[in-house]
Amino acid sequence: MTSKPHESLDPDGRPQRRTFTAEFKARILDEYGAAPDAAARGAILRRERLYGSHILDWRKARDAGASAGLTDRRQSAARAAKKAENAELARLQRENARLQAKLAKTETALQIMGKAHALLELLSESADSAPMPNPSSPRRNRR
Repeated sequence: MTSKPHESLDPDGRPQRRTFTAEFKARILDEYGAAPDAAARGAILRRERLYGSHILDWRKARDAGASAGLTDRRQSAARAAKKAENAELARLQRENARLQAKLAKTETALQIMGKAHALLELLSESADSAPMPNPSSPRRNRR
């Protein structure tokens, strides 16, 4: 069995998402805008392995908020803070679940102990009120 040429040697096999800096995006937008015709623009996209949708999105972001629109929201400081906040939230949720499970075990153990105590009291009361067998009375032998 031969391997296919498009198979990677990486056992994980998961592709890495590319990220682009604001400077790279601005440089490509300038170069793309300065291209004389569609063939030159297509050559830029092929060279950089980009899609036309990249240019459209980057242009829209640039027009909406100047260079701030070109920064990647996935890599922003606000996202890092939110990621830390989400990690803390997840940790607290795990701790809460652990403590709730421990509380449920403790409550169950207390219920069992209460029932055992009630049973022992009942047995103790019945033992006190029941007549004691006479040890001098003859026993029947069972064989």
